[in-house]
Amino acid sequence: MPSSSLMLLRTCGAGLLLLSIACAQSLTESTTAQFADQEQRPVAPDTSGYERRGPQDPNGISKYYLGRQIAHVMGHEGASWLERSDRREEEGTDVLLRELKLKPTDVVADIGAGTGFFTFRISPLVPKGKVLAVDIQPEMLAALRETKTRTKATNVEPVQGTTQNPNLPANSVDLVLIVDAYHEFDHPREMMRSIRQSLTPNGRVALVEYRAEDPNVPIKRIHKMSVAQARREMAAVGLELADTVETLPQQHLMFFRRAR
Repeated sequence: MPSSSLMLLRTCGAGLLLLSIACAQSLTESTTAQFADQEQRPVAPDTSGYERRGPQDPNGISKYYLGRQIAHVMGHEGASWLERSDRREEEGTDVLLRELKLKPTDVVADIGAGTGFFTFRISPLVPKGKVLAVDIQPEMLAALRETKTRTKATNVEPVQGTTQNPNLPANSVDLVLIVDAYHEFDHPREMMRSIRQSLTPNGRVALVEYRAEDPNVPIKRIHKMSVAQARREMAAVGLELADTVETLPQQHLMFFRRAR
């Protein structure tokens, strides 16, 4: 082979080697830059607020929401406790109903209505409105229907809800009442989002929970809630605290509305 041809092959070979090295370096730099960019990008925060871990309290489930352990749901077997003879005095239910400041035309949703203790006391207060009695347990709804028939409360409508949706009509509820039930919601975030959507522009949520700040309230800690925790959980779905009433013997009465 002529020396000139040999020189040309060597030159081309060297050029290809240099080109391969350059390409490899470029690929390495590109990959490194890509990983570096991924590391620098902020990871989207988990906004659900839920976590699973071992129960701190055996009366709760292994699910926490914004740091609070969720309590077990009281089954229909405990219905008699809802209708106990001393409940009116023990919880100051007459005071609670008065503080709701209902108008005759109001549409009220009683969430976790159970046997209808509040449903059938609210019914005559809204003669031109109605009460949507929501529960997830068929046995409770059956009891509600029986009482509705017996008392001829025509403005009461039993509603089958789920653990994530109370199945309320959008933008149509003036007051949502939740008495000693919210802390048992399996999916509080989803429930309160749906409830928020059901509110009229001036609609309110009346949340009633035993006072966690008061050690003298004879209720297990997991069945209590502080105002601070309630505000935190309601704020997560766009509800703000509008007022608190502390005249009940053992419970907070907290009013929330859509955040302005």
